[in-house]
Amino acid sequence: MKLESYILGGWWTGAGEGVALRDASTGEVIARATAEGLPARELLEYARTTGGTVLRSMTFHERAAMLRALGKRLLEQKEEFYALSYRTGATRADSWIDIEGGIGTLLALAGKAARELPNAKVLIDGDVEPLSKQGTFVGQHLHVPLEGAAVHINAFNFPVWGMLEKLAPAMLAGLPVIVKPATATAYLTELVVRRIVESALLPAGALQLVAGGVGDLLDHLSCQDVVSFTGSASTAARLRAHPAVLRQSVRFVAETDSLNSSLLGPDAGPGTPEFDLYIREVAREMTAKAGQKCTAIRRAIVPAAHLDAVTEALQGALARVTVGDPRADGVRMGPLASRDQRREVLERIAELRREAELVGSDPARVVPLGADPERGAFLPPVLLRCDAPLTARSVHAVEAFGPVATLMGYASLDEAILLARRGEGSLASSVFTADDQVATRLVLGLAPLHGRLLVVNRHCAAESTGHGSPLAPLVHGGPGRAGGGEELGGIRGILHYMQRTAVQGSPDTISAVGGRWVRGGTQRDPGRHPFRKPFHDLELGDTLVSAEREVTVADIEAFAALTGDTFYAHMDEREAARNPLFGGRVAHGYFLIAAAAGLFVDPPYGPVLGNYGLDHLRFVKPCKPGDRIRVRLTCKQKSLRADKGWGEVRWDTEITNDRGETVASYDVLTMVSVHAVPDQAGTDRG
Repeated sequence: MKLESYILGGWWTGAGEGVALRDASTGEVIARATAEGLPARELLEYARTTGGTVLRSMTFHERAAMLRALGKRLLEQKEEFYALSYRTGATRADSWIDIEGGIGTLLALAGKAARELPNAKVLIDGDVEPLSKQGTFVGQHLHVPLEGAAVHINAFNFPVWGMLEKLAPAMLAGLPVIVKPATATAYLTELVVRRIVESALLPAGALQLVAGGVGDLLDHLSCQDVVSFTGSASTAARLRAHPAVLRQSVRFVAETDSLNSSLLGPDAGPGTPEFDLYIREVAREMTAKAGQKCTAIRRAIVPAAHLDAVTEALQGALARVTVGDPRADGVRMGPLASRDQRREVLERIAELRREAELVGSDPARVVPLGADPERGAFLPPVLLRCDAPLTARSVHAVEAFGPVATLMGYASLDEAILLARRGEGSLASSVFTADDQVATRLVLGLAPLHGRLLVVNRHCAAESTGHGSPLAPLVHGGPGRAGGGEELGGIRGILHYMQRTAVQGSPDTISAVGGRWVRGGTQRDPGRHPFRKPFHDLELGDTLVSAEREVTVADIEAFAALTGDTFYAHMDEREAARNPLFGGRVAHGYFLIAAAAGLFVDPPYGPVLGNYGLDHLRFVKPCKPGDRIRVRLTCKQKSLRADKGWGEVRWDTEITNDRGETVASYDVLTMVSVHAVPDQAGTDRG
């Protein structure tokens, strides 16, 4: 059978014979892949106009709910994906990273967007910038969705995770996605896309799949499109230099070769928990996915004094790894993804052996469990040792993308840092030490050339996600050789697919555009206490100005007695007078916040369900006994929680004294019901 592409709202078969895709263990042909004759211009336009139009019409919360529903549906179908994943050479544990790890990333990003982003189509970036003396001219940065398509060119090693971890932030941003999986394992990606299409949870044009080459797709890119590539540095360089990418300044994200390192601290010698954790982690990273991970450990950098002990311990750990068909009981490591991949890894091992000694299994000798070594792409874990790493070149430049790592020793922390940095930019590095001073030196020395750093000791190891695990809330990417790009990173990852624009104008204009009231904008009389208005009736700018209250010595002393806060500035006039900030006794800041609530709160039961916090609290000017305070409370921002029956309302709050000076400034956060609240007589009080 031929794999089909999903484009222009239907399944499409490319012309020509196509490339044979084979079972990594048996060599059996699974399918053929070709996208010859791909209507590239049309599918890009379909994404932009059909998929993009619908996605941009949705709010962040609506997109998040859509992806959350999709993630739950895919989890229900995961066993079908596991069954096919074995044919890629992945064990059940390997497939868990790809399948449930990918779905989990989708769900994590959807949840993060629902919690941290507003139920809106525009995202405000930072505070308002005052641009004039009188405050009638201000500026605000906004993020809006790009109006193009996200073209995702993915690697063979994670056919599910690679698609979903990129798809989630793009769609949350409002950008439709065109997925081009690596051909070798495209059959698994195609199956997942089929189930996504059948779910009918995504709008038409939001997701398209190209099973085969992209043809002239890149020729038709615009400045509103984004290309995200995972693969070799040489391919990334070629794509990055594509005339259309250069001409249109297309956003190009690359995640490429990475000679990741793992460092053992000088304190972590044999017999320490950190030593044992290090051996376990290096062995795991060498063998998980048969070492076919962009984050796998390629260089193990250890104290020279412990080099022999580490060599012996790793030899023992790797000798216990059973290689074979991942469907066979007892197999801990499957084959590489293809015979071509095995051939390439063997070539890279030959290059490394010019400077490093083989201290593990002979790559030419493998007896896989339950499989024919001549038909499958099997390779044993290959451990090398370089005794002159400072003068060596290949061990810091050649990546064997398989179960291969090179051991090397260091004489000092500075030398360890130097060796790790010779990778010229990596996705990840890890440090195993119980000494936080050692950890600090290594982290600060490695950070400029690494996208992610993991520090492991006996206290965090049990909950650590490991050296090679990209996580949805954290950046996945790295400088230099690693591609210079950045994926994931929580909300940061979503912003990669949005345009940040500076908008200048009056406070009312900026309020209207951004959906957040700006100080200096119109303050509206709500006609009743704003806490009596249900969510949908509230308008930005609805303002309450309270009555005044005099702050007395009795107030201050009562608050001190209630809370136990008897700081001298509140209780001792003579000592407080010595303080250059106060020059005398002052009220507690938190008393002012509490007193302000007493001035603006409407006590009876009503639409306001609760107060869940304060943001941006600043005590601007001290308040002394005899000062009179009042509060201005203005509806600043609204975000509906449609599935809960209430919305979040942010109130711009300012406490002033009787001289018109600002005493304190903050945002009050409340949950407000969407329903009006009748009083006991049945009269609508909302």
